[in-house]
Amino acid sequence: MDPLSDVLSLLKPRSYVSSGFDAGGAWSIQFADQHGLIKCYAVISGGCWLSIEGVTDAVRLQQGDCFVLPSGRPFRLASDLTLPSVAASTIFPPVRDGGVVSFNGGGDFFIVGSRFAVSGSHADMLMSMLPPIAHIRNESDQAALRWSVERMMQELRERQPGSSLMAQHLAHMMLIQALRLYMAEHSDRSVGWLFALADKQLGAALNAIHSDPAHRWTLQDLAEHACMSRSAFALKFKETIGSAPMEYVTRWRMLLAGERLANSSDPISAIAVALGYESESAFSTAFKRVMGCSPRQYR
Repeated sequence: MDPLSDVLSLLKPRSYVSSGFDAGGAWSIQFADQHGLIKCYAVISGGCWLSIEGVTDAVRLQQGDCFVLPSGRPFRLASDLTLPSVAASTIFPPVRDGGVVSFNGGGDFFIVGSRFAVSGSHADMLMSMLPPIAHIRNESDQAALRWSVERMMQELRERQPGSSLMAQHLAHMMLIQALRLYMAEHSDRSVGWLFALADKQLGAALNAIHSDPAHRWTLQDLAEHACMSRSAFALKFKETIGSAPMEYVTRWRMLLAGERLANSSDPISAIAVALGYESESAFSTAFKRVMGCSPRQYR
């Protein structure tokens, strides 16, 4: 698979829920830590502000906009960001598929959305590779994503045969669509793992790593895939992705190892060899450094 498919497949979406929110008047709602949740939204009418923890500038949302929050950070939706916020937990009852929550009588702002939890091992580490928001403004792009959101609502509301599997595939579709469109719309940006995929040079190196994680990669090998000198490649990789190339190789191997430890009965020695380590000891040392515990403790 390609790197984006690799990362998203390890997230293992589950617990799909779709609902609507109808607000009126002046309002401001704070959503707490969205740990382990990815949310996809489409603005049906009206507009509001979106503020995400750790993101300097608030985003103005208008009718037709679609956006995905893939990082799980706390966020706030408000008609006016100067208003004091109320906690979302005081407004939203236990989630009901296809239900609509009305606030202040509704009528001014209406949004529909789908959310899904991720259950893959070390989901936080994987989600940190994604942007805090993928905001889709292009009208034709919005239509494609909005169809997925509305279809998700229909599947969860009607519960036809096969609806659970359909919801799973739609969740993946929404996330991949949004990230692809976001990459295309913001191709001028240069920092972040997602944009490294879109970069011709770094993308070639990342594809090589993900296609054969057990290969005994060297900095020279990866630089050659990127058609760059070692020093220029190492600098660009670190500045864009935030880690050195060989650190990235090790971290990706350990994420794959964690998946096999959690979901197979393969011996640790076999996992070590499959990921390019000559001994179980060398593998265990690397695993503990990256994952914070030994392979046996992890399993």
